Amino acid sequence: MKVTEHIQNANGKTLFSFEILPPLKGQNIQSIFDGIDPLMEFNPPFIDVTYHREEYEFKELDNGLLQKKVVKKRPGTVGICAAIQNKYQVDAVPHVLCGGFTKEDTENLLIDLDFLGIENVVALRGDAIKSEIYFKAENEGHHYASELVSQISNLNSGIYLDSDLKNVNTTNFCIGVAAYPEKHMEAPSLDSDIYFLKQKIKNGADYIVTQMFFDNKKFFDFVDKCRANGITVPIIPGLKPIATKKQLNQIPHRFSVDLPDDLIMAVVKAKDNDAIKQIGIEWCIEQSRELIKAGIPVLHYYSMGKAENIKAIARAVF
Repeated sequence: MKVTEHIQNANGKTLFSFEILPPLKGQNIQSIFDGIDPLMEFNPPFIDVTYHREEYEFKELDNGLLQKKVVKKRPGTVGICAAIQNKYQVDAVPHVLCGGFTKEDTENLLIDLDFLGIENVVALRGDAIKSEIYFKAENEGHHYASELVSQISNLNSGIYLDSDLKNVNTTNFCIGVAAYPEKHMEAPSLDSDIYFLKQKIKNGADYIVTQMFFDNKKFFDFVDKCRANGITVPIIPGLKPIATKKQLNQIPHRFSVDLPDDLIMAVVKAKDNDAIKQIGIEWCIEQSRELIKAGIPVLHYYSMGKAENIKAIARAVF
C-alpha cells in the first residue's frame, strides 16, 4: 500500500513510522530484525530503509598515481526491503539516491523494486562523499532530486530511458522527498529551498519527510510557508532523540540543525549518558505529543538501528 493511502485510511489518526540503516558488510539480516522487532508493537504501516553509498578513499601508489579503494560497504537496500516485507508484512520504503548512480542504474533499481511489489520510494540527492567538499553527480547521473523524481514519474507513465525498449511495465510508485524546516545546509535561504521543494512536487512527488528538528515552532512555521506556496501534499515530521553529549556538536555541524537552549543546557548539566538519553526521550515525547495534538498524519523517527529510546517514546505517545 502507498504511504499516502496509509495516511488516508488512518482517518486523522497519527501513524508511527521509523527509519533504519543498512548494516555494515559482515553483519547479517538478524541485526536489522533486532532493531525492528521491539518497535512492531506500535504497528508501523511502513518502515524506511536508507541507502548509503560505498565509501572510498584514494591511496597514493609508488608511481605517484592515485588508486580508488573502497573502504566501507553496506548490504543492498533492495534485499533488506524484500526481507522486511516478507517477515513483517509491512511496507518497506527504500531510499533512492542520485549520488553513486547513473540514470540507467536508477532505472534498473526501480525495475527490481517494482518486481518485488515495493510501491513506495523516497527520492534523494544524497550527500557528498567524504573526499568531496560538494556533491558531485555520476557521469550520466542526476544532479538534483527533482530530476530523480521526474525519472520515477516517467516510469509510472511507462516512459523508459530507451524509447525502443520492448515489454515495458508501467510502475506505480508513491514518491516521497526530503525537506528541511531550517533549510538545507547548501540552500541560500529557506524561501529558495521551498521554491525547489515545490519543483519536486510539480515533478511528481506525493509526500514530504522532513529533516530532524528539535523546536516544533520551526516545523509549524515551515508547514505554513509550504502551504502558502501552494504545496498541499502530506508533510511528515522527522524526529530524533538526543542520546549523547557529542551530538550537541555533531547534529548542528552535520545537519545544520539548531538545538534549543533549554535542551542544550539540560544535556550539558547531565551527569552521564544515561541521564542524557532520558533527557532526549522526554524532549522527544513532548515534541511528539504536541505534533499529534496538531493533527500531524505521521510521526517518523530516525532510529539509526537502535530501538530502545524510540520504544520508550512510542510507548508514551501511541
